[in-house]
Amino acid sequence: MAMQWAPLNVPLPRRRQTASILIWLLSIPILISVFLYLLFTPKYTPWILAYIVFIALDPTPETGGRRIMLVRKMKLWKWMKDYFPISLVKTADLDPTKNYLFGYHPHGIIGLGAWTNFGTEASNFSHQFPGINVRLLTLQTNFHMPFWREVLLSLGICSVSRRSCDNILNRGPGHSCMIVVGGASESLLAFPGTNDLVVKKRLGFIKVALRNGASLVPVFSFGENDLWNQVANPPGSLVRTFQVLFQKYLTFAPPLFFGRGIFQYNVGIMPFRRPVVSVVGRPIDCPKIENPSHEVIMLYQKRYLDALQEVYDQHKEQYAPKRKRDMRFIE
Repeated sequence: MAMQWAPLNVPLPRRRQTASILIWLLSIPILISVFLYLLFTPKYTPWILAYIVFIALDPTPETGGRRIMLVRKMKLWKWMKDYFPISLVKTADLDPTKNYLFGYHPHGIIGLGAWTNFGTEASNFSHQFPGINVRLLTLQTNFHMPFWREVLLSLGICSVSRRSCDNILNRGPGHSCMIVVGGASESLLAFPGTNDLVVKKRLGFIKVALRNGASLVPVFSFGENDLWNQVANPPGSLVRTFQVLFQKYLTFAPPLFFGRGIFQYNVGIMPFRRPVVSVVGRPIDCPKIENPSHEVIMLYQKRYLDALQEVYDQHKEQYAPKRKRDMRFIE
């Protein structure tokens, strides 16, 4: 296959969009490299050792983060949004006197729709949902990465632990959190044109909502799985076996993905320029039950799955006309 090179006369806004995605993708390796350089430079070593102790003792990832609106409104995030583009669709108003637990689907390879629409103000979340202070949640291991953790915390991103959820939902009216429900397992199912969800066995977020009396809000992102291609990994294959073992011991799964290049369109780490539309469904009010029974949990899971299916069915023709198959709840 002949190499397809990007034209030289690409408009500045598109070059800026590409640069913003590249900066985001390379942030972790760059920040870790800076950390290691400082650690092994004698005049900085004591400061870095003190920082390591601070990381070990800092409870902020489980107490609501260090949200800085100036960071959430950085131009970089809007350039990232415009690269695809990514957009946010509201289907119902949310009462700012209540608390909400948003469930995001699907996970995709990285979850760029969740990051852009809910982890930043690129799509003006606070304007569309006034009074709702949402915090995107991620694995605790992400807060062990020096310097990168500070980026996450400044965006209000927090740990997905039970303690973190409880702390956020009890901070007062409007304080809410978003969980990417499918997690690492679902990233291994992220293939273009499909939406296979790991959700039937995920009962923890339903229980958290009931314990705190928070309303459940389903969110479906059309196009999230279309941003990269992934090496085929059917169950039982060598690739899938390696991925499952990796996830078992390191809590996350490494999908073998590829997209386009920076200066050519054939292959590389850059995501494809394909639209992502995050549709926020109607809230499902939950009673506050300190110790919900299994029957109650299953009842509200069914209501949640029905609401998620409704969001998908009402918008699939508009936002996923070229899908290979419809959404499936497989686990």
